[in-house]
Amino acid sequence: MISHSNIKSPSEKVLFSVDDFGVATVTLNNAEKHNAFDDSIIAALDNLFTAIAKCDDINVMVLASSGKSFSAGADLGWMKRMAGYSYDENLADANALAQMLKSLNFLPQTTIAKVQGAAFGGAVGLASCCDIVLASNKASFCLSEVKLGLIPATISPYVVNAIGQKASRRYFQTAERFFADKAQQLGLVDEVYPLDELDNAVSTMVTTLLTNGPLAVRQAKQLAFDVAYQDINETLIKNTSERIAAIRVSTEGQEGLTAFFEKRQPTWQATHQNSAKPTTSTNKGEG
Repeated sequence: MISHSNIKSPSEKVLFSVDDFGVATVTLNNAEKHNAFDDSIIAALDNLFTAIAKCDDINVMVLASSGKSFSAGADLGWMKRMAGYSYDENLADANALAQMLKSLNFLPQTTIAKVQGAAFGGAVGLASCCDIVLASNKASFCLSEVKLGLIPATISPYVVNAIGQKASRRYFQTAERFFADKAQQLGLVDEVYPLDELDNAVSTMVTTLLTNGPLAVRQAKQLAFDVAYQDINETLIKNTSERIAAIRVSTEGQEGLTAFFEKRQPTWQATHQNSAKPTTSTNKGEG
């Protein structure tokens, strides 16, 4: 494991910061191009997510962006270069994007996407990979690949998981633009807020998460991955029973149970509530 103090912003276009509560913010900072990403930004994000995953002192990661748009998806210059690539070069390029999405999806920390504006193409994949998606009422979404004669291939497992097969069959084929209220109905977005309330909404969600046992939160996320779509058989029952037994006798589990019966705050909650409220701004400072 490493400390977040060893992680720096990889470039001016991908910023990284951590507050005193262990809340990391990764910010796409390419506003003049609507936070479109290319191979270099994808590599920077993958390296950053891989490093964050190794940090015990990071509890929550907020994925945000600067400017009006969350992300326009693939950068036009990158797409123009890809058009001239061979099949093998395109395969390597696609694998890099797929690996970055996998790193984000399976990050052990809780991930929150803060979507303030348009999220097109691969940006829908980024949102789909996050545990919680909070959007402004100005946000819009589009799986636009078929308009270019392409398909949303690498993001498809995560988008289908977020909105289901039926909705994916429609929006993969139509490339219709839909807005935050529809995205919430589909399950892509969890909550929608007025734009000027989005920062506070993210901070409130972070505070909610920080009142919970940090080890329990990580294990609860992994539990959702591990039991989804599994047959409820003796093997699964044995596994889940072993998990709850192990965490009950863990240091954190014992502290949580003892605090509950003693009608006091557990140590992790008291620590956070005795300090200032966590922030989730997109400032350019480094952790």
